[in-house]
Amino acid sequence: MRTPLTRRAFLGTTATAVAAAPALLRPAQGAEVIPGFDQTRTDYDRTKTWQPFSDRKIRVGLVGYGYCKFSAAFGFQDHPNVEVVAVSDLFPDRCAALARQVKCGKTYPSLEEMVKDDSIEAIFVATDAPSHARHCIEVLNHGKHVCTAVPAFRGDIEDAERLLECVKKNRGLVYAMFETSVFHDDLYAMEKLYAADVFGRLVYSEGEYCHPHSLGSPPLPSYKDWRKNGCPMWYPTHATAYYVGVTHRSFVEVSCLGTAPFDASLRQPNAIGNVFKSEVALFRTSEGGLCRIIICGSQGEYLEAGRIRGEYAGYDWRNGRADGFVGDATGKQRLKDALAKGVQTRKYALPPGVAPGGHGGSHGYLTDDFIDAILRKRKPAVDVIDALNMTVPGYYAHLSAMKDGETLKIPQYSL
Repeated sequence: MRTPLTRRAFLGTTATAVAAAPALLRPAQGAEVIPGFDQTRTDYDRTKTWQPFSDRKIRVGLVGYGYCKFSAAFGFQDHPNVEVVAVSDLFPDRCAALARQVKCGKTYPSLEEMVKDDSIEAIFVATDAPSHARHCIEVLNHGKHVCTAVPAFRGDIEDAERLLECVKKNRGLVYAMFETSVFHDDLYAMEKLYAADVFGRLVYSEGEYCHPHSLGSPPLPSYKDWRKNGCPMWYPTHATAYYVGVTHRSFVEVSCLGTAPFDASLRQPNAIGNVFKSEVALFRTSEGGLCRIIICGSQGEYLEAGRIRGEYAGYDWRNGRADGFVGDATGKQRLKDALAKGVQTRKYALPPGVAPGGHGGSHGYLTDDFIDAILRKRKPAVDVIDALNMTVPGYYAHLSAMKDGETLKIPQYSL
């Protein structure tokens, strides 16, 4: 159980925020810092220590140790309820490096070989984005729980249906998508207050994933150049989480426009025919509101951010207020009532040795949530429906941009 917050404690969250990051996220001198990994400042409720639910250790396999080295970045190797029993990467040197990093003696040359190991109970899929859905399906069909880096799929819309059907077929297994935004301090608070009906229905919301990239520089390295052969809205979840992760609802239609390089000589279509470097979409939400999502590659501040405006109150961490909450008299009263009932707006303490990590102190929380979901047999923070509702809208947003902003319907999913 988490200790209820007083209003004073709620309003003082940022004053007690601290930096916490695992040593593996500290780049060597002169090494490139991957945007997001360096965002380790976070807050949590220090009035209550972590209490174990079980002494059982889930036997986990880790696969994928590419440019971002995600397999080692989420703290599985440090969690008291985890035993990392095997690792894998297609490149032998990377596989060996991952094994050393997480202190694991067993390696496999591919995920396809790893899933045959009956001693493994769960696998973290941190492979190339276009393979996420296929690899998660492979893991689930071998009777193992699975968590995946974002997005849930990339490029092939039929992967959405295939993944959903596989999860339905394997209902006893946990599927989780590791969308980092859901454990940002602000989004975590928004979700709890929305569930307590503090905001009312959301009239308007925004989500932004802005990843500055120098003009003319090559894209980040990627397996089979997958980063080169896509479009901005195929990687939307850091932004769409600021609606879907708050409400656990969906987008129903979209109109989107894209921005190509202003220099016509630089507008060379990639393998899928895309020339857009940034895309901005306006979505209609399932509760009747509007949501603007921007995926932007231009210069400026790195952002994984968002804000909401409801019938009675709104929340914007970046508006200069300590807590981000703004409301009228009704909204303030709803906040007071929610806090009095014990609504907790700050994150809970992690197990000893598990660091919050990068991307707003989310890494350790995603791992802990996944393991806890297995142990308690519950839904994870981002289940397959939320994962699809965060990912699929980006596919249709890009289609809309290719049709000069034509409004398109978005499929709706349910278990």
